[in-house]
Parts: sequence; C-alpha cells; structure tokens
Amino acid sequence: MVKNQALRKENNEVSEPVNISDRAIDNLQFIRETMERSAIFTTVPGYGGVFMGATAIAASFIANSQPLIRDWLIVWLGEAILAFFIGLFAMWQKSKIANVPINSAPTKKFAKSFLPPLISGVVITLGLWRFGHFEVMIPVWILLYGAAVVCGGAFSVRAVPIMGWCFIALGTIAFFLPAGFGNSMMALSFGVLHIVFGLIIARKFGG
Repeated sequence: MVKNQALRKENNEVSEPVNISDRAIDNLQFIRETMERSAIFTTVPGYGGVFMGATAIAASFIANSQPLIRDWLIVWLGEAILAFFIGLFAMWQKSKIANVPINSAPTKKFAKSFLPPLISGVVITLGLWRFGHFEVMIPVWILLYGAAVVCGGAFSVRAVPIMGWCFIALGTIAFFLPAGFGNSMMALSFGVLHIVFGLIIARKFGG
C-alpha cells in the first residue's frame, strides 16, 4: 500500500504541467542581460561635444585675460562644470530620442570607467594648488581627461577612445611647452578636439 501511494505521488509530480510563461520570461531576461553586457555606449553626445568645445574656446580667451591665478582657476572650474552639464543634458536628450534608458548597462560601464581618472584629476589639482605648482595643472588636466575618455571609450564607439588618445598626445606635448601656451593648449584640446570628434560622432551615430 505504501508502495502504491509512492507511485501515485511520483505520477502526480510528473504530470504537473510546466509553466511555459515563467520559462519564457526567464529566457527573455537572460537574452536581455546578455545583450546589455555585449552592447556599447552609443549615447555619447555629438552636438553636445561641439557645444562643449565652443565653450572651452571661449573660456580660454577669458582665462587668458585673468591677472590672478585664482581668477584663472575659477574660469576653468566654471567651464568644467558648464561642460559637464552640457554633456549630461546632451546624453539625456540623445537617450530619449533613441528610446534608450539613461541608466542602461553600457552607460553604467562607461561611467564607472570614465569617472576614476576625473576624480583623480580633482585630487591632484588640489595638491598642485596647495604646493603652488600651477604650471603643470593644464598638462595634468588634459592627460587625465584623455585617460578618462580612453577608459570609458572601451565601452563606446571607436571614435571615443581615439579622441582620448589625441587628448593624451596633446597633454604630453603641453608638459614640454612654456606655461604661456597653457590656455592655447586647453583651447586646442578641450575646444578643437571636442568640436571635431563631436561632429564625427553626430554624423555617424546621431546627435
């Protein structure tokens, strides 16, 4: 009798229907996660980069006319904040048009790789300010921004890491130029490079 009850129990377990809906949802979730892991960050702002470059060129002219180091630094700090919000808004707008969430997996990967060199730049700038080594601030800014773009560009379109290496090249050159060329190098790197690559990205991958 016990044996018969065990057989009935096994038959009931075998005959229970498989929930196809749950399995389909699991499969779709797996496919989505796989696609997100292999996706690239394509919401890099094209025209936003052009605007960032234009404001950098304007800031270089304003900074060049500042007699005090403090005022000069304030100009570039203001430009960095302005460029950050321009880039953020342009990314949000491009994501909205493409119907891609701004907090997608590729965006998170880009941000996690992009931010550490920038944070390092802030810390190094504070140290240079404290010890009075103002003449090397600009090469450090250009180099670390280039490093940030290269690192983030590993999860983006090919033009992004190429732009980052161009920044690194200009930052290296800036180290060996007289301090008087600093604002010109800022205009050439943060200005011209952003405009050129912004137009390339906008043309190939949308604004």
